[in-house]
Amino acid sequence: MTERSMLLELKQVGYQTATTKILNNISFTLQRGEFKLITGPSGCGKSTLLKMVASLISPDIGVILFEGRDITTLSPEAYRQLVSYCAQTPALFGDTVYDNLIFPWQIRHQRPQPKAFADDLARFELPETILQKPIAALSGGEKQRIALIRNLQFLPKILLLDEITSALDEHNKRNVNDIIHRYVRDKQVAVLWVTHDKDEIQHADKVITLTPSAGEMQEARYERA
Repeated sequence: MTERSMLLELKQVGYQTATTKILNNISFTLQRGEFKLITGPSGCGKSTLLKMVASLISPDIGVILFEGRDITTLSPEAYRQLVSYCAQTPALFGDTVYDNLIFPWQIRHQRPQPKAFADDLARFELPETILQKPIAALSGGEKQRIALIRNLQFLPKILLLDEITSALDEHNKRNVNDIIHRYVRDKQVAVLWVTHDKDEIQHADKVITLTPSAGEMQEARYERA
């Protein structure tokens, strides 16, 4: 790939609390249409790394560049419309599913497209009637899929995914994997996905593995059979 296709670059990034070094010397790039997985044991800093890329927390050392610019110099609102973050435990709000799906339209001052909601729900194998379902009545798997649908209402350049299939059964997990893979292949969305699931590795171009101590990393290309 050419330099012009680079979206994200981390340069010797580190993060620590008052007592613990969580990440150390993290450096990698993410290109347009590239799919990378982040793996490693619990507590090695995978979610922390994703939150730094999402600009939810700042590194203590090093720099994160988006299209060549330090993300700390960018408008958080504009950046988060281009770099979309899905947490393992989604932050859903309002009373119903519909309240969540109209939110991306509201912040852009655009009129919601109900047909788009119906099409998206169908792709994720959710009934259209779920639009009026109270948030409190959703299962964990429904919450994860609704959060992802919300984040995909407008196409981001980078999709950050943190264990987003952890509450899904195998059938729905495969369906979500296929949907994300199509966004990478057809729309050239770049994906950075934190996972423990070995089955998801088959979709990745490269795998970043964090070590259990001090959160250092190694990166390897995934060779498909």
